[in-house]
Order: sequence, then structure tokens, then C-alpha cells
Amino acid sequence: MTSALPRPRTLSLAWTHYERSPMPAFIAFPSPLGNITLQSEGEFITGCDIGRESWQPESLNSPRAATKPPPPFLVDAAKQILDYLDGDRVSFDLHVEVSGTAFQHAVWRTLASIPFGATMSYGEIAVAVGVPRAGRAVGAAVAVNPVPLLVPCHRVLGTRRDPVGYDRGAGLDTKLWLLRHESIAFQVTKPRVPSPETVR
Repeated sequence: MTSALPRPRTLSLAWTHYERSPMPAFIAFPSPLGNITLQSEGEFITGCDIGRESWQPESLNSPRAATKPPPPFLVDAAKQILDYLDGDRVSFDLHVEVSGTAFQHAVWRTLASIPFGATMSYGEIAVAVGVPRAGRAVGAAVAVNPVPLLVPCHRVLGTRRDPVGYDRGAGLDTKLWLLRHESIAFQVTKPRVPSPETVR
């Protein structure tokens, strides 16, 4: 299957403060990780939520949002994510725009540079962004990444290759699913290590 994978492409990331449009668009779809909801504003993806079935953006409650179909690029983004989760894609060809501090942007840029199947530690990211002693601050920035999967915070491990600090979807179970999916070696102290099939 590896030979059939598309060539890696660069995720287009705009690290600026943006003016929110009055009517953002959404698409929600089932996946092996649970429901995934993408949010877009203009032509950019601005949010990704994994697995919280009770999560409903307020804009979805309006009659206009309920009847308006998602734009084609958002449908394509959903397909790319499902292709990745099915093992048919190793990177994304999408436009993402997120708002945050300069430090958060630096951390998220570094996350976005970690390729499929590779990892970095919090300390390595701190060095990469030029603040070697800022491991905890890096962890805080990783935790508020608004577009998980697209900016792969699941590829960050502790110094002992332990999969710590993940609260997306089903938490640690979701992170372990993604690590196994990418054949990433890790060590975990929990007595039970779930297989990808156990995360639904």
C-alpha cells in the first residue's frame, strides 16, 4: 500500500489574526476516531474537533446553517482526512488559518513540519523554536492546537517516548490509535494498550 500513497504535499498554513466571518461553515462526518467536525471561514479551515459527539457549534443551530451545504473545499478536506485514516494518504493539501500568539504559531509551525511516522519531544520543539527551557510552555501551546490531525500534535512524545498530554477525542486511546496507525514506536505505562479497532 505504501507505493500507492500520494507524494507528500505541503499544508498551507496562515499564522495570522483573522477577522471571523459572520457565518462560518462546518462539516461533520464519522471516522474510526469518532465524529470529526471541521470548521472553515472563507477559504480556510480554522478548526478541527475529534470525537466529541455532543459538541455542536452555535452556528449550526441557525436555520441558515442547517440548510446550507458545506463548501466543496471542506468536503475535500473531510475526504483527505478519511483517506489518511484509511492508510491512503500521508499528508494533506489544505489551507489552514489559525489565530494565536507568536509563540503558539512557532510551536504549531514546528508541529506541522513533523512528517508522517516521525515524532519530536516537547524539549526538541522548545529547542526548535529557540527557547530551550520552555518545555512546559510548548506543552501548553500543543494542548490548544486548534486543528489536530492537520497540525499533528499526536506526533509529540515525552522524553521517554511516552505518549503524554493528549486530550482530543478519547484522549490517550486516540493518540495511541494514531501512533499505531503511523507505525510510531512508543512506550506506555498503562497496563492495557488498545489497538486501533478499540477506538470508536
